[in-house]
Amino acid sequence: MGDKANAHPGAAGRATAADHPASVRNVVLVGHSGSGKTTLVEALALTAGAVNRAGRVEDGGTVSDYDEIEHRQQRSVQLSLVPVEWDGVKINLLDTPGYADFVGELRAGLRAADAALFVVSASDGVDGSTRMVWDECAAVGMPRAIVVTHLESARADFEEMTRVCAEAFGADDPDAVLPLYLPLRGPQGPDGHAPVTGLTGLLSQKLFDYSSGERKEAEPGPDQLALMEEARNRLIEGIIAESEDETLMDRYLGGEEVDFDTLVQDLERAVARGSFFPVLAAAPAADGARQGLGTIELLELVTGGFPTPLEREAPTVTTPDGRPRDLKLCDPDGPLAAEVVKTSSDPYVGRVSLVRVFSGTLRPDETVHVSGHGLADRGHEDHDVDERIGALSAPFGKQQRPLSHCIAGDLACVAKLNRAETGDTLSATDDPLLMEPWAMPDPLLPRAIQAHSKADEDKLSQGLARLVAEDPTMRLEQNQDTHQVVLWCLGEAHSDVALERLRSRYGVQVDVVPHKVSLRETFAGRSAGRGRHVKQSGGHGQYAICEIEVEPLPGGSGIEFVDKVVGGAVPRQFIPSVEKGVRAQAARGVAAGYPLVDVRITLLDGKAHSVDSSDAAFQTAGALALREAAADATIHLLEPVAEVTVLVADDYVGAVMSDLSGRRGRVLGTEQTTGGRTLVRAEVPEIEIGRYAVDLRSLSHGTARFSRSYARHEPMPPQLAAKIREQEREAS
Repeated sequence: MGDKANAHPGAAGRATAADHPASVRNVVLVGHSGSGKTTLVEALALTAGAVNRAGRVEDGGTVSDYDEIEHRQQRSVQLSLVPVEWDGVKINLLDTPGYADFVGELRAGLRAADAALFVVSASDGVDGSTRMVWDECAAVGMPRAIVVTHLESARADFEEMTRVCAEAFGADDPDAVLPLYLPLRGPQGPDGHAPVTGLTGLLSQKLFDYSSGERKEAEPGPDQLALMEEARNRLIEGIIAESEDETLMDRYLGGEEVDFDTLVQDLERAVARGSFFPVLAAAPAADGARQGLGTIELLELVTGGFPTPLEREAPTVTTPDGRPRDLKLCDPDGPLAAEVVKTSSDPYVGRVSLVRVFSGTLRPDETVHVSGHGLADRGHEDHDVDERIGALSAPFGKQQRPLSHCIAGDLACVAKLNRAETGDTLSATDDPLLMEPWAMPDPLLPRAIQAHSKADEDKLSQGLARLVAEDPTMRLEQNQDTHQVVLWCLGEAHSDVALERLRSRYGVQVDVVPHKVSLRETFAGRSAGRGRHVKQSGGHGQYAICEIEVEPLPGGSGIEFVDKVVGGAVPRQFIPSVEKGVRAQAARGVAAGYPLVDVRITLLDGKAHSVDSSDAAFQTAGALALREAAADATIHLLEPVAEVTVLVADDYVGAVMSDLSGRRGRVLGTEQTTGGRTLVRAEVPEIEIGRYAVDLRSLSHGTARFSRSYARHEPMPPQLAAKIREQEREAS
């Protein structure tokens, strides 16, 4: 671990294919946007010798944020894998976006990783969304460590930041969140700020000076030893509290000196099992420097303290038909079980799938079985197909470095999996398997789109299908009521990136149009109508007369047609024709062009002609009768109402409830949950929550989540209904 006296002196070169799961570490970097995750990944790659200068591979290009969209937006928008090697261990660094709109990429990174580095800015602190991800990791027991960045900021205070982290992440046990090092500051500059030039190891009581661009070890003086004594004692007590040796605490409190190697071993075991969460500091290398501050310590923590894939429990595995299947944990010689955690498109290579292998060994050019089940709610139909994969590679920026194989516990990019989608399982063709999909947030921001031109329209469906296959947090809807193509996203930034990829990758230009909700019409009271369709203009005439009565029904009843004709006034063969005409007119609407629902239409009387009556004539008469009945009645516009459930931090409950009321919502109740959060249940008209995914995030400072489900249609307020009708008239 990074506090060992004999630190590793340098890099071990570029990443290669791993030969045993014990020599692999899969680490995801988590943190809010701007916390410095990507910069930290590049600093670690530089220290490990994978790049020749910060962020650059040996023959050009950056190791992270290499996508053109990321360059334009100046932030990460997708999961990036950067493999490095340190001390004989292959470390797969998974850099995730910090912006909430791209939480799907974060969830994919958590699925692929065995441990997490929470990156926290010393100048910004810990935000609500980062705390929520910490809780998710805690729920599954994922080992975690905390890295404090931006120490060069004038406002940076490492000690205060450590206290904040202990408060935010150590609610159950603050002594489980403690620093392994303290910053070593140089002389004060003209502005009074003393830059961090090195670290003081609390366990080893060594000084690690990075001021020259490389780490140099030194012995602390008496004054420095006195300054670190309190923090060192607290760290030792925190480590001993997690020790498997129950006598160690009593011996330590009795004055016995605990051996350094024993402390390190206990620390590594506590970190690996997720019961102790060390805090470290890191900074990128200065121009011309080879090592960034704290990067060696961090690499040693990852290799020594984070668990191997052998220590991770694999996801639940079944056969495609649902029968349980047991797999030996992370066995390279076992049956193949791998999962596509990310899908992307390369303009030269085609579709590239980032795959985590949980069992067996994946090799180039072999045929695998691709299973995708249980993802229908994400817009992915169930599928089972055999595919021949292409080359295996390790990504490094825009480059793809060939791999000879990928064993259980490792990650690799797979080319030419043309049918595989994110979340799919890869297995042997003679032993097909299926992994339980990981939890994904529901996309709740609708974006109605239409092709910009006829040429775009021809390519639109294929481009959208590819987008959805790559991103399971996106859902495509072809709304049959509004006739709109709707792309459901997690937020505006998510939507913007999706439409930009649609344009730049697939050559499809679209326009965003106002999203429409599925309105309905119904009668407010009884009404009658007479439909007369009589034409005698030479040749075969048309003759049909029918009289109907319309009355409202309870919500959800649909259209009910009743025949009460007596005496054969309407011949029996034409009664279905009247019903067909009435239902067709109801589907077209009778007032503002929205489908008519929840009415009983009763056919009372009519007239027919022995020669000129026909099926078409009575269909037309039925439609005319319904329109006449509507002309003499009050027609209500019905709007869909959603049942909304909001999980929000207690501090923002009042603001959320007030906001829901302002959206014509009815709060049904609240329920206290764990972690200082409250569940708010309400019913809100769907027309009022089109942008709720964006507004709620702003209102709750990123601490709230919500779900929605259709409840029913109910009458819209008259003044709002009048406004909608006016808009429809202007549009037509």
